[in-house]
Amino acid sequence: MVAVDEEHPVQDLGHLQASAQAAARSSDAERITRIRSDRWIGYPRAQATLARLETFYDWPTKQRMPNLLLVGPTNNGKSMIIEKFRRQHPPVSEPDREHIPVLIIQMPSDPSVGRFYAALLDATGAPPRPRQRLADQEQLALSVLRSVGVRMLVIDELHNVLSGRDSSRREFLNLLRFLGNELRMPLIGVGTRDAYLAIRSDDQLENRFEPIALPRWKEDADTLSLLASFASSFPLRKCSTIATAEMASYLLARSEGTIGELTLLLTEAAVAAVDSGEEAINHRSLSLAAYAGPSERRRLFERELA
Repeated sequence: MVAVDEEHPVQDLGHLQASAQAAARSSDAERITRIRSDRWIGYPRAQATLARLETFYDWPTKQRMPNLLLVGPTNNGKSMIIEKFRRQHPPVSEPDREHIPVLIIQMPSDPSVGRFYAALLDATGAPPRPRQRLADQEQLALSVLRSVGVRMLVIDELHNVLSGRDSSRREFLNLLRFLGNELRMPLIGVGTRDAYLAIRSDDQLENRFEPIALPRWKEDADTLSLLASFASSFPLRKCSTIATAEMASYLLARSEGTIGELTLLLTEAAVAAVDSGEEAINHRSLSLAAYAGPSERRRLFERELA
């Protein structure tokens, strides 16, 4: 690996975004660190979802608040969108209190009401109070949410509600209705298709939650735009020509159509491009990438178990 110096000048970097151009002039090790860092690419559906969340965030308080259900396959960018929105409305610490305008909690794998309230209190930083009665736990949770100024409650992994017994599932769906009525703030559910099925099983909740889908990626203009954005964000010294129909077909087939897998594949290809000296994502660097798709990983693991 060769660091940038006068004997090894960097060629024209006009194919890169300004911030990536600066990074492309750094050493290989620094570039690989940059490549592996998280990045936000605001593709159209993500931007539209953020705009919808902003609308709900600014909704005037009324008896029946609107709710949103963000649905899509695992590893397809749902949590990244939610985290991006949270960063746009960060918590603020003051000498006498904490403000948490957007609170994100993860639905427990066992969807009991007690575990849900415990997770909610933990997310606010409230000190644990073991062996509390459920009624006391509920009142404490409501009090803490109001005191820290929560304006939007996001429940990630909402599909976990289906993993419980029928009685537990019904209890939790009733809890969602109760929270919406009591807190008068938008509730945002995030999960797979099972989350939509859980909400749809309750007529009242189905009417309260507006669904937004994040489907698997397909060969279209949005995917080509996404690939072009990736190509211009990696600090590689040659142009990565990946925003083509042929390359999109190959990349989507290999990553199985989710943005999380696509990001991992392109990241490993970009690292291979630096290590090999290719300096671009192409068929050679993609063949060198330390990446296996979900189905391939599953087959390899099952082969080891056999």
